[in-house]
Order: sequence, then C-alpha cells, then structure tokens
Amino acid sequence: QVQLVESGGDLVQAGGSLRLSCAASRSIFSINIMGWYRQAPGKQRELVATITSGGYRDYADSVKGRFTIYRDNAKNTVFLQMNSLEPEDTAVYYCNAKLQEFDYWGQGTQVTVSS
Repeated sequence: QVQLVESGGDLVQAGGSLRLSCAASRSIFSINIMGWYRQAPGKQRELVATITSGGYRDYADSVKGRFTIYRDNAKNTVFLQMNSLEPEDTAVYYCNAKLQEFDYWGQGTQVTVSS
C-alpha cells in the first residue's frame, strides 16, 4: 500500500509556471509507474504524464514540451513541472502509483489558469 499527497496547485496566469509535488508514504524506488492525471469540470480524467522506475517518461500530446515529470527517490516524491500554462490546463491534478496490480490515488490539487 501507499498513500499519496499532492501539493502545489494554485491560481496562475496564462504563460506562468507551477510545480506540483506528490509525496508518497513509502519508498517509491520499487513502484513501477508513477504519474499525473487531471480532470477538468465535466470531463473524464486523463493522463498527463508517467514515469517508470527506470526513468522512462511519457506525456500526453497536449503537454509535450511544456510539462516535465521527474522523481526523487530519496525524498519519495514525484514532481510535475508545468511551464507555459494555458487556460485549457485548468483541472484537478491527481497523482497515481501503480503498485503490483493496484492503482493508488491522491486527493488531488487544483490548478487554475486564468487568461
């Protein structure tokens, strides 16, 4: 099992930057895949970015070149650096961990981008 706590969401103007953090309750060294998802009002939750235990990264097309996911195993934390934010990035952002056959989620953090 693992508990995940997100932080870093805020209100920001278009073109601005934010860094989201996801702190895990245990070592993330052996967690196969960790990632960020988001859900905008009236829309389904969608994948934003993932990173494997080996460091392989994958991104949604809509955020490629603007967002970077990285993990600090020593701090048991996964980060999402978001640059050049757009109003379309407004959503609740959720951290996810895939551990064995289970999915674990955080409570989410709100990101609002004003135009």
